[in-house]
Amino acid sequence: MKILVTGGAGFIGGNFVHYMLQQHREDQILCVDKLTYAGNLSTLADVLDQDNLTFVRLDICDREGIYNLFEKERPDIVINFAAESHVDRSIENPEIFLQTNIIGTSVLMDACRKYGIVRYHQVSTDEVYGDLPLDRPDLFFTETTPLHTSSPYSSSKAGADLLVLAYHRTYGLPVTISRCSNNYGPYHFPEKLIPLMIINALHDQPLPVYGDGLNVRDWLYVEDHCKAIDLIVRKGRTGEVYNVGGHNEMRNIDIVKLICQELHKPESLITHVTDRKGHDRRYAIDPTKIHDELGWLPETPFATGLKKTIQWYLTHEAWWQDIISGEYQQYCQTMYGGRV
Repeated sequence: MKILVTGGAGFIGGNFVHYMLQQHREDQILCVDKLTYAGNLSTLADVLDQDNLTFVRLDICDREGIYNLFEKERPDIVINFAAESHVDRSIENPEIFLQTNIIGTSVLMDACRKYGIVRYHQVSTDEVYGDLPLDRPDLFFTETTPLHTSSPYSSSKAGADLLVLAYHRTYGLPVTISRCSNNYGPYHFPEKLIPLMIINALHDQPLPVYGDGLNVRDWLYVEDHCKAIDLIVRKGRTGEVYNVGGHNEMRNIDIVKLICQELHKPESLITHVTDRKGHDRRYAIDPTKIHDELGWLPETPFATGLKKTIQWYLTHEAWWQDIISGEYQQYCQTMYGGRV
């Protein structure tokens, strides 16, 4: 099969490309990425020369470019990872999130309708459900939980999800959607919590923690997520949503303290900063459906995954050093400099 992977130079998309090249050598992978701030071609540096991988720099909002690509390549499956994905950036500039996450999704699906595909898969997020109270650990997000978004980012992803399901109902497009909890692992852009804390700690820089740091997230090692998407695309029922979660609920402050312990850094580096606007308190996924239907379960305990992630950043300094220079330093100053 020929599989089109959009956002394939980003964090989850890049890990998925690596996973597919290892697990399904018989498939042709067509990787598309606009190479914005979070898309880094060096993420694919060690696989770009493989004969079953083709990379194309292209914006999914470019209708003419996407149609020309479909006309030439005729993919069997489309998996859409391409997205603006950082909540903080969506608060500062919502418009680009609407453009990429909603309009870009519509362009891809229109191309799928025009040229025909076996499956279109939308990679979404648990943030479309809003949040859960900290004092109700018995509550979890299921696929039937109403959408209740908190940020421009999650609203754009929810809008895209609704559009995907509408294309299935209206046009019969064979679609699936996965909604995943927080991912972590190799190639994670340094603005996100875990890589930001690792890199700052290595430089003995302050570790900025929003508010009281008691916000809870359900963490999933990125390779486990890749396995789930692969299963959904190949065996999932069309028109269905599958929640993907790790049953690894952790408070933000506790993760930062674990990173300090692993790197032998003092907790005095932790600096509480003004909380994010509309900051969700708790996310927690119930993955019963994907387990019962497809046999998927997360395989990586959080403690193991965190050690592997820290080790990856220690041994791949060249990858993230290029990122944290220049524009990214200006971004960090904008986001955290005035919040202490």
